[in-house]
Amino acid sequence: MYIFADEIFKLKEYIMKRVTSTRHSWPIIVILTVFLAAIVAKDATAQTYPSNDPIIKQMWELGIDQSQTADLAHQLLDVIGPRLSGSQNLADAQDWILGKYAEWGVSAQREEYGTWDSWEQGILHVDMLEPRVTTMEAELLAWSPGTNGPVTGQVVFPPSDLTAENADAWLASIKGKYVMMSPPEAMCRAAQELKQYARPETVDKLNKERGEMAQDWNTRLSAVGDFRSRESKLEEAGVAGFLSSRWSGGWGVNKVFSTSSKTAVAVDISCEDYGLLYRLAESGHTPTIRVNAEAQALGTEPQFNVVARITGSEKPNEYVLLGAHLDSWHAATGATDNGTGTITMLEAMRILKTAYPNPKRTILIGHWGSEEQGTIGSTAFREDHPEVIDGLQVAFNQDNGTWRFERIEGQGFLGAAAHIPQWMNVVPTEISSHITLKFPGAQNNSGSDHTSFLCAQAPSFRLQSPYDEYRQYTWHTNRDTYDKIVFDDLSENATLAAMLAYMASEDPVKMDRSLSNLPGTGRDGQPRTWPSCRPARRSAR
Repeated sequence: MYIFADEIFKLKEYIMKRVTSTRHSWPIIVILTVFLAAIVAKDATAQTYPSNDPIIKQMWELGIDQSQTADLAHQLLDVIGPRLSGSQNLADAQDWILGKYAEWGVSAQREEYGTWDSWEQGILHVDMLEPRVTTMEAELLAWSPGTNGPVTGQVVFPPSDLTAENADAWLASIKGKYVMMSPPEAMCRAAQELKQYARPETVDKLNKERGEMAQDWNTRLSAVGDFRSRESKLEEAGVAGFLSSRWSGGWGVNKVFSTSSKTAVAVDISCEDYGLLYRLAESGHTPTIRVNAEAQALGTEPQFNVVARITGSEKPNEYVLLGAHLDSWHAATGATDNGTGTITMLEAMRILKTAYPNPKRTILIGHWGSEEQGTIGSTAFREDHPEVIDGLQVAFNQDNGTWRFERIEGQGFLGAAAHIPQWMNVVPTEISSHITLKFPGAQNNSGSDHTSFLCAQAPSFRLQSPYDEYRQYTWHTNRDTYDKIVFDDLSENATLAAMLAYMASEDPVKMDRSLSNLPGTGRDGQPRTWPSCRPARRSAR
């Protein structure tokens, strides 16, 4: 039913002529007018189909009008939580995904690719006891030892006069103490706020101080040993633990990764609290903290990808591959890295199974493991499935945050320009109009799972969302949680992924793999070489 705004006034006039002019008539007129206006508003945001393809229309209805993304996100992020490689949570997430595929009638299985160290974190509490009492905002670094109960100790940092000559004397003084391993930040305000509100000379001064402090701090720690050896030397000296802070550049946000510590607890402290500890220690008001960290190493466990499949009816040995990594870091729930990518592809398969259950080419969904440790799961899949690489029509990967897809680059494949725009031609303009296609592309944003196939010269593309805010606030941080997801955008992304898979499967022509010259770097301006494949790292050691 399509009603346009100018028709409302005609209908309203008609109603007014037919309704008796009493004090009870106006409420009826108002209600009917509002009802008609609501219909117009609904139609104003409805899809605009460039074609009459019934499968595209059904995909819109399934993906937009009947989206399941919010429920899927709740189950994955709120109920299961973070999915660190080797953790039980990651195994639980894989079980859950297999269960969803079984519910939808989609064939799916685990594929073992190696092993990793299993680790489980329990309660963490970090409190400052002296010179005053306060609870610190903190996260345990991945694979850190626990404390076996609360452990109290003073906070110290490497002194400014620390050298290789006096390092042994300092090491002898730090037994039972917590050592600050990162340079402190003078200010924890976001750069964009400083740029907008602070004087330019203030910004310049802060940037200079930050650079000088980072360089000075590294020089101090270098007196103990290089980056790989200093933690072990400090552990040998009997430190109670390591404190660090990797500020992400936004309010209350830190990047939280892992530690190589074997005996001493390793804790990330928020930018604000870390600065407090430093200022107190520097001024002679030496802080004392108490750390209670529950954690245990659980040995080595097998690791898996989860791969779902709808076998092609005409070209079963040619493949359309949708992918996203399932693993995450652990300080939050991995919502935008990469819960949103996982849900995008999971939901895309639900849409495909209903609207396009008999594809011409085989459609695969790869839920990759251990991307955060170096694209291990997808690299192993490439090695283990040469038949997929040989028969690949196209791969699409998604791995950055929420917001709508804004760009698809050709990744250096000349043939991409003959296919992807054609596939996008059937996509409703409400989705396609805000997506930039760039060919042949410069191979930007390396390091994600699409590169595992790109290096084999298999056409693999990245479904790119906006990057800046994601990098600052949610990528690998303690703030990467469910509330950051924009579900209107996530529903669109999943619907588009399904539509692209459908069009790629139907395309009568297989994508050409001819390579372009990649843009050059450096002064000579020579083209970059095509990336080469490296073997999958199949264990933590």
